[in-house]
Amino acid sequence: MSTSYKFQGWLGLDPSSVKGNMKWQGYEPKTWEETDVDIKITHCGICGSDLHTLRSGWAPTIYPCCVGHEVVGTAVKVGSKAERGIKVGDRVGVGAQSSSCLKPDCEECASGMENHCMNMVGTYNGKYDDGSKSYGGYSDYCRAPSHFVLKIPDAIPSEEAAPMLCGGITVFSPLKKNGCGPGKKVGIVGVGGLGHFGILYAKALGADSVTAISRSAAKKEDAMKIGAEKYIATNDDKDWATHHARSLDLIVSTVSSPNMPLEQYLMLLRTNGTFIQVGAPEDRLPAFNAFSLIAKGCKIGGSAIGAPHEIEEMLELTAKKGVKPWIQKRPMKDANEAVVDMDAGKARYRYVLVNEAHA
Repeated sequence: MSTSYKFQGWLGLDPSSVKGNMKWQGYEPKTWEETDVDIKITHCGICGSDLHTLRSGWAPTIYPCCVGHEVVGTAVKVGSKAERGIKVGDRVGVGAQSSSCLKPDCEECASGMENHCMNMVGTYNGKYDDGSKSYGGYSDYCRAPSHFVLKIPDAIPSEEAAPMLCGGITVFSPLKKNGCGPGKKVGIVGVGGLGHFGILYAKALGADSVTAISRSAAKKEDAMKIGAEKYIATNDDKDWATHHARSLDLIVSTVSSPNMPLEQYLMLLRTNGTFIQVGAPEDRLPAFNAFSLIAKGCKIGGSAIGAPHEIEEMLELTAKKGVKPWIQKRPMKDANEAVVDMDAGKARYRYVLVNEAHA
């Protein structure tokens, strides 16, 4: 179906694109269906997943690929069968997932766990049932099925909402599901794009205390300003795991390095504690002794983004509690430079591309 606007954006054409070699060009979006929404993009967060995908780090990427799955903008076309009461002109967003099977006999979709559906389609680098591809938010427009398009509360600025749609929900979901709240002491491994959201949402959910865990003390001041009460710099204290043993009920690990001291992290858990990994290394996690779990009855698990209803809950809490992420705005035209800076670890703590033609 023809439109008065063009789908064009920054496309990665091969693994070198992560080095600042994305090209601005047009592409063919998913085949239009009456359940879809077209979004005129004003803002798009830069996520670590974008870098992994541009470089084919997790798996071979389907080039050309337009990354970006923290998309916020204005609904400019809404199908006649669209969900969630979305209307043309609404401020909306889409996160890391844009489709799942949504069949009533799908255990995951039927129980509100669309993010774990075996037929999950990512907002970029994915393929729909008809073979058309998904393209992300480093672009002018994005087309996505309405089930995964969410209204943005008025209280949340677009540039702040964007990184919540992947970065925020990736930590909010496991915190909420694993009992973060009054009476719980929570640890967040990694003070970065995901980790700073972990601190923010652990506090918003009412945790008794939040401990930030990082290799050096370089981010201690920031972590305390964000809301952490305690800070562990693992490189600065060779006995850190002993000194802080059995001090945490829940740990959410946001780091993507396969060299993490996993067995020592597990030492920090109290009896019946839980360790949840959300960072996704391109290599395997390190081995650990089974008694790290057995002796204290601990659990180790993982979590992947969150279902649409969880994102809505997170946005509602964000508006209610006034959660404010630490962001740095970058012009969409400078996306290549921003990706290189992100890869170099310069973001404090989330870059957000601003499509100045639309914002």
